[in-house]
Amino acid sequence: MKPLYLLIWPLAFLFTIMILPVHAAMYDMPPAGSNVIGQTQHIKTKASDTFIKLAAEYDLGYMELRAANPDVDPWLPGDGTPLVLPTEYILPDVKHQGIVINLAEMRIYYFPPKSSKYAGKVFTFPIGIGREGWSTPIMHTKIIQKIDHPSWTPPASIRKEHAEKGDPLPAVVPAGPDNPLGQHALRLGLPSYLIHGTNKPAGIGMRVSHGCIRLFPKDIAKLFSLVSDGTPVNIIDVPTKIGWRGDTLMLETHALEPEDDSKQEKKPSKNNTSWTKLLITATQDDPNAPINWKNAQKAMHQKSGVPIAIGSRSGSAEQQAGAANSDDDADSEDHLLF
Repeated sequence: MKPLYLLIWPLAFLFTIMILPVHAAMYDMPPAGSNVIGQTQHIKTKASDTFIKLAAEYDLGYMELRAANPDVDPWLPGDGTPLVLPTEYILPDVKHQGIVINLAEMRIYYFPPKSSKYAGKVFTFPIGIGREGWSTPIMHTKIIQKIDHPSWTPPASIRKEHAEKGDPLPAVVPAGPDNPLGQHALRLGLPSYLIHGTNKPAGIGMRVSHGCIRLFPKDIAKLFSLVSDGTPVNIIDVPTKIGWRGDTLMLETHALEPEDDSKQEKKPSKNNTSWTKLLITATQDDPNAPINWKNAQKAMHQKSGVPIAIGSRSGSAEQQAGAANSDDDADSEDHLLF
């Protein structure tokens, strides 16, 4: 008789394949003067849809969908419900080199080097990050090791936490379908931290880890194939991004998880200094570009994660206020967190 794990593994693999992202996550780098990729999409849900299912299908994080669709039930959206897919992104205003991880939007960006056949492209994937008490650190680091089929030696603190919940962990979790690191891991030059896959893809786009960065299985497989040892990694926490798409000025804002209403701002912040400075910087080459402050305030209040047009190099801010976004229907034994 075959061992139990040999019987379970094919089923686990089939289940994973069924929920893997199927939409592309590679884009052309925008032309000079622009820094927005992708396009916001609008769909209508099916009766069988849930946000977890749609997030996997469209390579989005669960909280990204929640923020963009705050009035839709994530478990029973219903048949024919209009839904916004936040698949348009303002690139972070940092050096576009190697891996950039923006904790505020729970998203990773990869900028291939000039020597790569993907030079001139940018890849982006949703991620799961550290939960409260286990925050993912903000820092510059690099990839120091690529690990195929990693094993996991949980730290004493995590073993204690699981034991207290009646879910004891072994000293070493071997590679396989029950390993929380998934099938691929990228060790960072920061002790105990990894970028890795997961055996629980429903947690992508949430603050659920012990500090590591999790990706969908297919996404980590792609990233793993692209990067090499020494690839720089820049971990930032930038909730507000401003950039140009052609002649249109865009504002994108992110907040805490939508379900955490007790921590959400109910009104627009009275302190507009930080994002006003961003606007000044973004328009320094076009100081007379009209800004629609009403739209800007709306974006800062909603924190939907969807880029909103707030001005233009050519044409009035009023014209831009009415412009809608384009649719597109088209093996280690170190003590590692996870």
